[in-house]
Amino acid sequence: RVFLRAVNQFTSVLNRFFLDQTHFELQLWNNYFHLAVAFLTHESLQLETFSQAKRNKIIKKYGDMRKEIGFKIRDMWYNLGPHKIKFIPAMVGPILEVTLVPEPELRKATIPIFFDMMQCEFNFSGNGNFHMFENELITRLDQEVEGGRGDEQYKVLLEKLLLEHCRKHKYLAAPGEVFALLVSSLLENLLDYRTIMHDESKENRMSCTVNVL
Repeated sequence: RVFLRAVNQFTSVLNRFFLDQTHFELQLWNNYFHLAVAFLTHESLQLETFSQAKRNKIIKKYGDMRKEIGFKIRDMWYNLGPHKIKFIPAMVGPILEVTLVPEPELRKATIPIFFDMMQCEFNFSGNGNFHMFENELITRLDQEVEGGRGDEQYKVLLEKLLLEHCRKHKYLAAPGEVFALLVSSLLENLLDYRTIMHDESKENRMSCTVNVL
C-alpha cells in the first residue's frame, strides 16, 4: 500500500513537470512504467494464487491493488501523446505482462493499449505499417505463454477487443483484422503446445509443434 502511494506521487510529478516537449524525460518515464509493471506483477499481489479466505481478507482491507496501478499505467500511456512512438517497441513486452494478469477488468482496460500502439506506429513510422509492434508482440507472446502465462479467456478477449478497435479505423481495418486473427491463432497454437508438452503421444506433440511453426 505504501509503495502504491509512492507510485501515485510519481505519476503526478511526471505529469506536471516532465511531460511537455521541453522537459520530457524519456528515461524517467521508462523507469516509471517498469516500476509500475513490476509492482503490478509482483507475486505477493497475485490473488489467484491464494486461498479463498486469504484472498477475501486482502480484498476487504486493500482491494485489488493491481487494478488501481493498472488503470494508472493505462492513463499514463495515453497522457504521453506524441511521445508514445519513443516507447514502441520497448513497452510492448511490459504492457503484455500487465494484460496477461488474470483479472477481467484490468485486461479490458489495458488490451486497447495494443491498438493504440498499432495506430501510433502506423501514423508516425512513415511506412504506413506497424511491423515493429507486430514483431515484438509475437516474440514476447511466445515467451510469456511458454513461461506459463495466458489462457483461453485471454485469447478470446484479445481477439475481440483488437477486432472491435481496428474495424472502427479507416486505414487499420484490413491490416488490423489480419493481425488480430494471426495473433489469436498463434496464441491458440501456443496454448495447445504448452498443454500437450506433457503428453505421452509423440504424434500429438509433433502435430502441435508443426502448428506453432
